[in-house]
Amino acid sequence: MEKTPVIGIAVIGAGYWGPNLVRNAQATPELRLRYLCDLDVSRAQRVLGEYSTVRATASLDEVLADPEVHAVAIATPAATHLPVALAALEAGKHVLVEKPLAANFEDGRKLVETAEQRGLTLMLDHTFAYTSSVQHLRKIIRGGELGDIQYIDSVRINLGLVQPDVDVLWDLAPHDLSIFEAILPDDVYPVEVAAHGSDPIGAGVACVGHLTVRLSNGAITHVHVNWLSPTKIRTMVIGGSQRTVVWDDNNPSQRLSIYDRGVDHSKEQRTISYRTGDMVAPALLEREALRTMMAEFAASITEKRPPLTDGRAGLRVLAVLEAASESLRTGGVFVPVQQVEGKVS
Repeated sequence: MEKTPVIGIAVIGAGYWGPNLVRNAQATPELRLRYLCDLDVSRAQRVLGEYSTVRATASLDEVLADPEVHAVAIATPAATHLPVALAALEAGKHVLVEKPLAANFEDGRKLVETAEQRGLTLMLDHTFAYTSSVQHLRKIIRGGELGDIQYIDSVRINLGLVQPDVDVLWDLAPHDLSIFEAILPDDVYPVEVAAHGSDPIGAGVACVGHLTVRLSNGAITHVHVNWLSPTKIRTMVIGGSQRTVVWDDNNPSQRLSIYDRGVDHSKEQRTISYRTGDMVAPALLEREALRTMMAEFAASITEKRPPLTDGRAGLRVLAVLEAASESLRTGGVFVPVQQVEGKVS
């Protein structure tokens, strides 16, 4: 028997990402989409279609005043996340917000504290955390199958849309940082970051960026992001003391390759040896990450528990981004990352 939708939800923002939230909210049995809110009502109406029973409105106040709206999903520019999300939380609504959580760490902390004080779900749309690949990586890394994490190298480059208000680090690196947040064990986390960037086309912001993030266990992770590459590359190599995983997100037939190959060092014998074991490509169930994310949002509300990508996870990503920006301003030196307690197990 199909569940009766019990959580009324409104999507705020009908631009680039809003229609995806609309589609997946409508496809989630536990949710009932009641509004699509956008300053351009005609755009909202076009997204909904001629025969939709969902209301299109330009009034956020109207949405937040409706007692049948229990939650909102926000897909508006980052600079608006604080006022929109704060108004929703203060109206007693659960909130799902597109990355980043806010324009800066202090704004993000205000949202987290408000949600916790009111007992409401605050969740980040860290979409990659809900892909089959990342879910599998989370399982095997936190389960110890790779051993101790020794390094992570990530490349996220393509001929991207140059943003007028943020640099490439703030645009693309949140994906990688949120993936690290999802897959790493609780006791392995970023402690400092060095950032380097360049603007070869004179856009006024860094279009090519490199992050070096030092983790609490001494390992180093590296993130390369780039708007100027003619080819799209989405790869991540996660090296462990027992196994190494190569994730190629552009290869749907074999996204993950797990190698039992590597270098072993015997301190007692002062020798280096090489493992040359098998490679395994796990079979992954392909599913839309946003659908999984919407189901997690509904479950966190119903079960009164933090979602995987809760507000604190979003705050930790913001902390790394702010440290990266400071490093970029100061010539690429390592800058400490402000720590945020609490992580979903």
